[in-house]
Amino acid sequence: MEHTIAAISTPNGQGGMGVIRISGETALETADKIFSSISGKRVTEMKGYTASFGQIKDGEEIIDDAVVLVFKAPHSYTGEDVAEISCHGGMYITKRVLRAVLNNGAVPAQAGEFTKRAFLNGKMGLTEAESVMDIISAGGQQSARAALSSLKGRLHNRIDNVKEELLSLAAHLSAWADYPEDEIPEIDDTRLLDGLSKCRSELSNLLKTYDAGKVMREGVDTVIAGRPNVGKSTLMNLLSGCERSIVTNIPGTTRDIIEETVMLGDVPLRLSDTAGIRSTDDPVESIGVQRAKERLLSAGLIFAVFDASMPLSDDDMELLELLHNAPAVAIINKSDLENKIDVDYIKGKVPHTVMISAKTGDGADILAYEVGEIVGTSSLDASQGILATERQYSDAKAALKSVEEAIAVLKAGITYDAVTVVIEEAINSLLELTGERVTEAVVDKVFSHFCVGK
Repeated sequence: MEHTIAAISTPNGQGGMGVIRISGETALETADKIFSSISGKRVTEMKGYTASFGQIKDGEEIIDDAVVLVFKAPHSYTGEDVAEISCHGGMYITKRVLRAVLNNGAVPAQAGEFTKRAFLNGKMGLTEAESVMDIISAGGQQSARAALSSLKGRLHNRIDNVKEELLSLAAHLSAWADYPEDEIPEIDDTRLLDGLSKCRSELSNLLKTYDAGKVMREGVDTVIAGRPNVGKSTLMNLLSGCERSIVTNIPGTTRDIIEETVMLGDVPLRLSDTAGIRSTDDPVESIGVQRAKERLLSAGLIFAVFDASMPLSDDDMELLELLHNAPAVAIINKSDLENKIDVDYIKGKVPHTVMISAKTGDGADILAYEVGEIVGTSSLDASQGILATERQYSDAKAALKSVEEAIAVLKAGITYDAVTVVIEEAINSLLELTGERVTEAVVDKVFSHFCVGK
């Protein structure tokens, strides 16, 4: 019998309510030892999906008023008996209630252990389980939709469709090879190639979702660069929604890198406002300029800012050369002033170019669109199920490699036995992806990234 586990499932800190979750064969008995309902009904007598109000006690000490919710196996999150105690929020009260639970038979839950038990008890597949933490950490609408679609099984279904096609091909090939006397029709090369090509296309499309999905979840390192006084700090403040950078008319005000994380559309940006790129004799400012140039080389995205009210300068030209083949948006700022800059020249150097006014906010929506185009989120349908973890990506990539090898073997005229072997390798990779055939070490690694209480 597995231990009955317990943990605080709400964040630490002051709040209106705290929740302590208990799961396991003796979860209801453990709750009974510390909870007295005003109705006199015991927790073990309650029906599933019902609640009771009363007091939490540890021995003779009354800790708090509370509500206990009961979920009975197998109709619970974990598939086990579950009791959830809702008490007043706050670090002391929730920890004191948890201590009472642990004093009466439960053991502390490990990171992700509730969801791990849900997986092991067949309540969800591994891809659905991994989406739980993505829902919790979602920073935008698209990332939340992607995580929810995976929780609802959309990714699992996409993988299943490929797996079923491969299983059908492998089964026919094996049956034809193993039972020739039964007059099983021989599968022809055209049917094999059509099926394998279909699987290759679907796996390729699935792999393309990974980078854009990762951007939605984790964000992208973004550097704001440009010569002094083009409006970099004003842009930083516009995107941050507050005065994060100092804005003056004095060149060289920003001497070091100022960082902030913001949401632009559905994309989290880890913004860095850098020193103005220009030639200077100031030793302190020159260090900032050098750091700005170094950040350009490692940035996932560059916002190159130019002043629309002034012609292109030598410093502007230098920046444009630094942007060669870099993921960048040229932001021509101060669109509210008379235009004196060569817009066409900039567009020739940087395809993604927008006109904005960082002062008024005009053009910010166009900037969000261009960012989505560069990082791939604008064409991503998050509701269809996307690859969310490096583990999923690795398994899908291995499956695609095996499918491509099967196509190559078939075209080379090698025996069907060899084709069957590599098809089965692809199937094994997909079974690992969904968790239908996975090692205990992989399962432990997946849930080690979860928070305690989930």
